[in-house]
Formats: sequence, C-alpha cells, structure tokens
Amino acid sequence: MTLLVEISPPRFDVIVDLVYGHDDNFMGESIYGNARCFLHADAAACLELAVGYAAEQDLRLKITDAFRPSEAQWALWNHTPNPDYVADPRRGSPHSRGVAVDVTLLDVDGRELDMGGPVDDLTANGHHDAVGITPGQRANRFLLLGIMTAAGFDWYVNEWWHYQLFAPRRYPVLSDRAAGTGMMV
Repeated sequence: MTLLVEISPPRFDVIVDLVYGHDDNFMGESIYGNARCFLHADAAACLELAVGYAAEQDLRLKITDAFRPSEAQWALWNHTPNPDYVADPRRGSPHSRGVAVDVTLLDVDGRELDMGGPVDDLTANGHHDAVGITPGQRANRFLLLGIMTAAGFDWYVNEWWHYQLFAPRRYPVLSDRAAGTGMMV
C-alpha cells in the first residue's frame, strides 16, 4: 500500500491552488474532476520542512501541483508530447509517483513573489537560468530553490517551480484508482 498524505491546512500551512483543477493552464482545460493535493509521505515530510523554512522568511508556499495520477499525466502528454517539459507517461513522472510538487512563494499579504514568469511557462523563460529576467526575479527563484533544496528536494533545470525527491523512480507510478484519491472522477 502506497502512503499518500493529503496536503491541506491546518497540518500544512500552505495555499493549494492546483493548476490542473481549473482551465487556467497550458492545456486550457481542467483535467481533475476533484482537485485534491497529495504527496507520498516521504515528500510530505520534506514539504513540512520547506513550510517551516519559508515561514522563517515570513513567506508561505503556494502549491500548484503535487501527486498527478497516471491518467492525468497521459492527458498532459497527449496535449504536449515534449519530454523537455512533460514526462512521458510510459517512463512515469515524479508527479505520478507522488514525489514531486510545483510551488511558488507568497509574501505576508498573500501575493505571489515575482518569479519572472508563471508556473507552467513551458518555454526557456521557465528555466532556472532564464535569460532576460530581472535580478529581483532571479533572487526570488534562488530563494525558492534554497528553501526547497534545504528541505531535501531536488530541482529540475527547465522549471523553476518543480521540485522532487531524489531518485524518484524508486517509487511506483500510481493511477487514480490505485492511489485511492478520486481526483479523476
């Protein structure tokens, strides 16, 4: 039995706004019938650390994606089969294993820090080393990078918002049914 933990207050002092739970994403449509936020227990433990580190800086984390059932990964791949930005579901995504989280930072007033581009910017502007972002935007990306890596997450060079556990393939890919999340209904 795979242990997924629901990520929600009060245990996790985060804002959850799953981008694939509404139409404002690169696909232009919701892919979750019941958008809920889950992570594998190992990733949830790292997230708890990250929440604490962000709080020390008077910041909060906003989660835009976490566990993504394999059915959802197929929907993304069928729309945009580009392995630079969307994991091939035949290999499995860290999201479909419950060990990846997409996040940004919020200030004390609940405003997103300026990262120089939105989550799911599937262009070179979404890369950690994007050319053309301001020093302040780069500093915000580095602040997020520091918080997440100090908490035990690895990062993906093409997406400033994506963090995952090291060696994610040691975790199984899960369908919605196998995970018991009811997200795809």
